[in-house]
Amino acid sequence: MRLRVITVGSKMPQWVMEGVSEYQKRFPREWRFEWLEIPLATRAKTQSVAKVIAEEGEAVLKHIDAKEWVVALDVQGKPWSTEVLAHQVAQWQLDGVNISILIGGPNGLFSGCLKRANQRWSLSSLTLPHPLVRVLLTEQLYRAWSILQNHPYHK
Repeated sequence: MRLRVITVGSKMPQWVMEGVSEYQKRFPREWRFEWLEIPLATRAKTQSVAKVIAEEGEAVLKHIDAKEWVVALDVQGKPWSTEVLAHQVAQWQLDGVNISILIGGPNGLFSGCLKRANQRWSLSSLTLPHPLVRVLLTEQLYRAWSILQNHPYHK
């Protein structure tokens, strides 16, 4: 199973890179955990936010294969407990699908990405900064894996 996070934006602070790396190195080799960063669209005072979001979203969609299972991180998505996430991960493994998790840019995720998504997942009803989302997402995926392995980390 390949699990790929497609995120709009780059140039994360060092603490984010260290946090993500710390959890990512704990995953087993059979989990191909990848990050794909899509550059932010050029922003100009005369350019509408909708156009910026669409440009970023179209760039995201170009990297999604037709058979991939897509999960969009969306504040209006369904909240999952860690146990529900573990169940989702187990199901994805059983289905043998590659997963792409989408993180939008600072202005949000393009409606076309939300339409393409098979699932919408809300990490929180709080507005979270994108750097923190990366660390939180990686930690929760690791925690879900540890539950499936009966590893004591999750307790």
